Amino acid sequence: MPKDEHTGTRIADQRKLAGLTQRGLAGRIPYSYSLLHQVEAGHKNASPDLVSSVARALRIDVTALTGQPYVTELQQDRLAELIRPIRESLDLYDLGADPDLRPRSVPELITAADDLCRQVRATQLNKAATALPAVIAELTTVAHRNPTRELWRSLASTYRTAHDITVKLGYFDLSSIALARMDWAAQRASDPLLAAVRQYMRALVYFREGEHTIGLRLIAAGQSLIGDADETVESLAVSGQLHLGATVIAARAQDKTTVMTHLAEARRLAGHTGEAGHVHWLSFGPTNVQLHEVSADVELRHYGKAVTDAAAVTMPNSWPLSRRAHFYVDRARAEMEIGRTESALEDLVTARKMAPQQTRYHPGARETIKGLVHKRRTTPDTLDSMAAWIGL
Repeated sequence: MPKDEHTGTRIADQRKLAGLTQRGLAGRIPYSYSLLHQVEAGHKNASPDLVSSVARALRIDVTALTGQPYVTELQQDRLAELIRPIRESLDLYDLGADPDLRPRSVPELITAADDLCRQVRATQLNKAATALPAVIAELTTVAHRNPTRELWRSLASTYRTAHDITVKLGYFDLSSIALARMDWAAQRASDPLLAAVRQYMRALVYFREGEHTIGLRLIAAGQSLIGDADETVESLAVSGQLHLGATVIAARAQDKTTVMTHLAEARRLAGHTGEAGHVHWLSFGPTNVQLHEVSADVELRHYGKAVTDAAAVTMPNSWPLSRRAHFYVDRARAEMEIGRTESALEDLVTARKMAPQQTRYHPGARETIKGLVHKRRTTPDTLDSMAAWIGL
């Protein structure tokens, strides 16, 4: 990126386009003029909640402030070239069966759809993004020729994978299309749990944008869909994950009462399900409740509590690398905010080792790296390397 371009400069540019002074914008967000001034000058990092607050106040998309997608880095990782085939595959949904396509067998395609979910959670984004368009095309053809619930569910799963990949890489417009396709396939599968998972993922879109009311309404809509399903471990796990989604949305809204209500309900459900990572690849269970409590602490700006709560977390060996890395990014932000810069850097290095592409394109990780650079008068070689890695 240009040497003088960062989230703070983008906030300043968008603020000026809106005809606002720094004090005028500060009056519209739950942050002080002093902090906004330091963020725009590049002396403080722009936290995700501050960015979403500014975007909401200026009525613009968060990506206008974060600079996503990070095209230079995507080109370096040879990921940018994979986006167009994914976009094209998402347009096949209503074209019926492709007469020129010779798809794999149904069992092979169902396995391929599951493998894509597994690859994303193992942070093999390049591998998953490369294979995804062909699996979508083949499943689309097979489902139109022989419309079964199992095939529609697998097709919905591939659309979810498209959403997961495009969100991680910063293509949020494409991720919204993928979620619309997921809804289309879930309706044909007549699967209320799948439809509820989609509402959960939609809610997280509004979490990113800071639209808390809509996010919580989507969570409630997902819970009502679960009411149409039998009570099973699967339905309890999906319900619990919806409560966890509500926890972080309410935390970003600084609504501590709602946070505690949803967190308590998720903890109760996790007591019934145990570790239920097999359910729709949600990783729901007692450990995920602990991790969401840490995330909520960070969003509530209770950074000391976040570090304390994080110390009590023990992640199962079976947990996906994507979820592990996300935890280390959250903890790094909290540690930076309370002055534990060395520990924060160690956690970011750990996240990078576990999930390099996910960490490189994670706005929170990038802002924390920038924050560490500004906090330290002299930067160790490791921090210099991390800063160069994100293009700083």
